[in-house]
Amino acid sequence: MRLTFLGTGTSHGIPVIGCRCSVCRSENPKNKRTRCGALLETGGEKWLIDTPPEFRLQALREKLDRVDAVLYTHAHADHIFGLDDLRVFTARRPLPVYGSRETLKTLRRTFPYAFTPPKQAGGGFPSLAPHRVRRPFEIGGRQIVPLPVYHGHLRIFGYRIGGLVYITDALRIPAETLKAASGCRVLVLNALRWRPHPTHLSLPQAAEIAGKIGAEKVYFTHICHNLEHEAVSAELPPGTELAYDGLTVDF
Repeated sequence: MRLTFLGTGTSHGIPVIGCRCSVCRSENPKNKRTRCGALLETGGEKWLIDTPPEFRLQALREKLDRVDAVLYTHAHADHIFGLDDLRVFTARRPLPVYGSRETLKTLRRTFPYAFTPPKQAGGGFPSLAPHRVRRPFEIGGRQIVPLPVYHGHLRIFGYRIGGLVYITDALRIPAETLKAASGCRVLVLNALRWRPHPTHLSLPQAAEIAGKIGAEKVYFTHICHNLEHEAVSAELPPGTELAYDGLTVDF
């Protein structure tokens, strides 16, 4: 199994428009963060977790040549607005996309042409096959376990796939999700900044949650411009890292 971080930034992306802070002006490529998404390669298939606004650029960077499924965590703009660029992967058959009822409802409302036949010939459009996620399900014989977490008051999904747990945009993680995530090999968890935030885990909160889950390796993502890569990485314990765009993890 291989995980590639397509993007590791918060909703603004890094650099932030108009910002002159040291991270936004940094020449270190690990401080340049597009919006959050990931590519999982398993069993000969390639699955996406979310389609952020920069998905086209991320796909070109990673030389992505196929997509077999998309797992959506939730339907905020920074996680779905690259959906239209899925069209190149749907020429032969509709692409399965998975998410909660609320997520699929928002996708249908935002991109109606991706879920209904075109009214006229010509022009490109994605063709998607929606699948509502309510309980563990399988793709290609591999089980995916949805992990409910709370993004502020909004209930969204992380996912467990084998030894991988991927959670983004969480503020509160219920006890049952902590139990379902425990013992994983690789944990991906959002860590926005040092200070508390009303809808996202801060870095200290994320570190506490990671300690409860007990993964072999921990990667923090969905990072804003308050965290400079090298400085923060030097303070993290062994086995814990700030993720960065393009980072690939084999496990």
